[in-house]
Amino acid sequence: MVRTMSLLRALLSTARAVRHVPQLADGLPPDHAVLLDAPDERLAPALVSAALGDHEPAAKLLAATRGAAEWESRDRYVKRLAAFAHSRDEWLTGWLAATPHDPDALLVNAEVAVRRAWQSPARAERLRELGPLVDAAAEAAPHDPVPWRLALDHARGTHATHTAFETLWEQAVRRAAHHYGCHVAALKYLATQRRGSHRGSFDFDFCFDFAEQAAADALPGSLIRALPVRAAFAQLLAGGAKPVRAERIDAAADLAVELSGRYAVADPWPAEVRNVLVYVLVGRERWAAALDQFRLIGPYATSFPWSSVSDDPLGRFLDARHGVRLEVASAVPLRGRAGRGRFGGHYA
Repeated sequence: MVRTMSLLRALLSTARAVRHVPQLADGLPPDHAVLLDAPDERLAPALVSAALGDHEPAAKLLAATRGAAEWESRDRYVKRLAAFAHSRDEWLTGWLAATPHDPDALLVNAEVAVRRAWQSPARAERLRELGPLVDAAAEAAPHDPVPWRLALDHARGTHATHTAFETLWEQAVRRAAHHYGCHVAALKYLATQRRGSHRGSFDFDFCFDFAEQAAADALPGSLIRALPVRAAFAQLLAGGAKPVRAERIDAAADLAVELSGRYAVADPWPAEVRNVLVYVLVGRERWAAALDQFRLIGPYATSFPWSSVSDDPLGRFLDARHGVRLEVASAVPLRGRAGRGRFGGHYA
């Protein structure tokens, strides 16, 4: 009898999935239309020109962000340009040769160097050698917080002391008190330090404390409001949510859902935050909420967080999206009324 009931449930679940998955595709771009780390309309021309060996558009773009104090955009563009230069750096070499003291060229160069050193087996030693490059980027643009975000990443890789890190953090927040990139760098450092201080365990509560306080201090619409969901992602990645922390993870996800709702559908600006959020929602088996976020993401898949769990981040994103659709479809009654619209609710 038990085996019969189990088989019946499986058959009904499959029937629901087959029936309802097509309608759940409403609002979702097809797989072939989903892009990984697609650049926005400002960055795309700079990347195209860099591929042709021309650094001028990149130089103009970063100079514009520096002049207008667009620190969040500047940080994103520096990271993306550095990622491109990691494998194709002829344009950056030409830029440095033409203007060796350009603060934007120095910043991209330092970012590339830190990225390369981070992949070395002798990471800490290699990173320590790059201290002067990071310092030069900071000195070239005294009001720019982005070099200090890089300095915070550098400090994490060199296992800097708490005192040294706090000094860098003070310099970063003095330039931009609510810079998202600097807060993410600080959260990563705290996570690394706490892991080493508890005999192999990971004190996520400490990281949540920092993230939640930063989110509470941030303005509505600030990406810092999603910092707790980054802490939740780190915990899920490390081995899942303990029951005593499940409520805290759900609260972080709820806060990020509220933030996501402030942005338009298929807006590239909150794309990474939405990708992290959907990972956490899937981890908590909140299928309907995850499907909502996949609709908001549109075609903008991001390498992070999927590259943390797969060598094929786009494939992992698409697999997760398909799995969520199946889960939501399986929860719909087989004789449910047609035309009920989007699926809501909290599956935890």
